[in-house]
Amino acid sequence: MVRVAIFDYGAGNIFSLKNSLEKAGAIVDVITDLDGTDTYSGLLLPGVGNFDPAMNSIGLSKTEFREYVQDMPVLGICLGMEMFFETSEEGEKRGLDVMAGKVIILPPSMKVPHMGWNNLEIKRPGKILEGIRDGSWAYFVHSYRVKPESDGIITAESDYGVRVPAVVEEKNFYGTQFHPEKSGTAGKTMLENFLKECTR
Repeated sequence: MVRVAIFDYGAGNIFSLKNSLEKAGAIVDVITDLDGTDTYSGLLLPGVGNFDPAMNSIGLSKTEFREYVQDMPVLGICLGMEMFFETSEEGEKRGLDVMAGKVIILPPSMKVPHMGWNNLEIKRPGKILEGIRDGSWAYFVHSYRVKPESDGIITAESDYGVRVPAVVEEKNFYGTQFHPEKSGTAGKTMLENFLKECTR
């Protein structure tokens, strides 16, 4: 059975993610530091909290973070995905910098936070999108969006007046702007796909 860890930034409210992973067959620990990550097959950065406090909680540079996770699959959800990038308009701290690009606030024409179900436009095959049909629905709650330097890491987008990268993948890093644990059957499949990557 695969064992994964959810990093808790101190904001709590990660029960639904833990529950979803356990229902998918994983053993799940909630951790507050990255010591001992070699005992896990995967790491999840959840979508709860604010950029600077979350980065302070991790407290690692890009090099240190890469050393901790090495080739371990890492799934970033919402804020967790945004932390993969270099900078964010939400804060002043440097991101984990494992993906090139920045995080920008949603345009003034949109009510923020944006909350609701939106469909996914699959741009290219992706490991956590395996078995997901184009047009599948996912649940979003966010005020920011990522702006990667390369569109090549974007595997799915969502369009609700502005095109938002919804899923990104690069090497062992996977990110969703939406919350898979709240996204019904499609989200369940994505979490199962991530756990499969953790067993390879």
